[in-house]
Amino acid sequence: MDTMYLLNSVWVMIAAVLVILMIGGFILLETGSTRMKNAGHIAGKTILTFSIGSIVFWALGYGLIFGEGNAFVGLTDFFYAGGETEGSSLSNSVFFLFQLAFACISLTIAFGGFAERAKLSSYLIFSVLFSICVYPVIAHWIWGGGWLAEHGKQDFAGSTVVHLTGAMAALAATLLLKPRIGKYNKDGSANDLAGHNQVFTALSVLLLWVGWFGFNAGSTLAVDGAFFGYVALNTNLAAAAGTIAAMLISWIVMGKADVPMMLNGALAGLVAITASCAFVDVWASVVIGFVAGILVFYSIRFFEARRIDDPIFALSVHGTAGVWGTLSTGLFATPELASVGKPGLFYGGGFEQLGVQALGVLTSGLYAFIVSFVLLAAMKFALNGLRVTEEEEVIGLDLSEHGSYGYPEMVKAEEPNEALPKSV
Repeated sequence: MDTMYLLNSVWVMIAAVLVILMIGGFILLETGSTRMKNAGHIAGKTILTFSIGSIVFWALGYGLIFGEGNAFVGLTDFFYAGGETEGSSLSNSVFFLFQLAFACISLTIAFGGFAERAKLSSYLIFSVLFSICVYPVIAHWIWGGGWLAEHGKQDFAGSTVVHLTGAMAALAATLLLKPRIGKYNKDGSANDLAGHNQVFTALSVLLLWVGWFGFNAGSTLAVDGAFFGYVALNTNLAAAAGTIAAMLISWIVMGKADVPMMLNGALAGLVAITASCAFVDVWASVVIGFVAGILVFYSIRFFEARRIDDPIFALSVHGTAGVWGTLSTGLFATPELASVGKPGLFYGGGFEQLGVQALGVLTSGLYAFIVSFVLLAAMKFALNGLRVTEEEEVIGLDLSEHGSYGYPEMVKAEEPNEALPKSV
């Protein structure tokens, strides 16, 4: 068997494992950023929805993205059966697993807009619908040979495909679910429903940061030339720049170096460089990450001022930073590195590539939002609401949805049935 085939397969398998481990980072991020009474629910539903997403991707998602079809969607290769293709540069099964991980990360991002108030049934049904109707379509447009790929849309590892798609679904969800109880006062001012564990959120960012080397560098799909090292370098520098920028802007504006904002800056830098990490010079990765760190600060304040309750800041970290990251390739892509599309504006390419990037942002973002909104609105009608009752939300989803706390020491010395409200 060819040595490069084996090496490529091992490298992408390692990358796939790193991306799947990012699910653990998202568990810590979402639990740490929300209140203790919902921690067990968040952890459990994340594993459950990853499982559902995996099965749906095997049955339909992979074929909808990479199957033979048309400019809109793939129509073959459903119920993926494994097997290898002669002349392939790496194992087909490894490539399948790598792509499955990306699909499930986008689903996890979407659920940031559900946090602390959605029924478990809402998660279960939307996992299936998002994994069939939303993510695969956009992924096919850009990565599966669809119409945006034909235009030369640059998105190396998914600022649009994974992050913007998930964020637009999260926006649809949070608009339909409405703010959490106690988030806003009658005069419109916001209350800080602080997450219960900043150590969790800091550790989650480190885990996601490391996992992102699988996300971005793994998307080279090859070890030949060790180009994955260059992609990893750009990824790391953008994250570092985003962290510093968010810390500085929060310090300047708020008078304090806000820890959650600093952590969101790191993630925003990672999201932003995801589209461009293989297309830009090293110095540009620092600029892209730094700008993302500033943008995420103002984006969070923008959404909160408009009473859009986004507990995990998915709209800003993955949406705003995803838009900036996608557009940035239209500015900074170099002639030497632009293996897809054309060089950016600052490298003599004019506005053509920037226009393609903007078209991709607009169409992908609108599609993800509109389809997600319609699906969730239909679910809201069919399920008699997406949201738990007020009583259930107040006592927490750990008890109301699962009958036990994620932190059992919270429960007083009483029988489990007595801890549940009579209406549950």
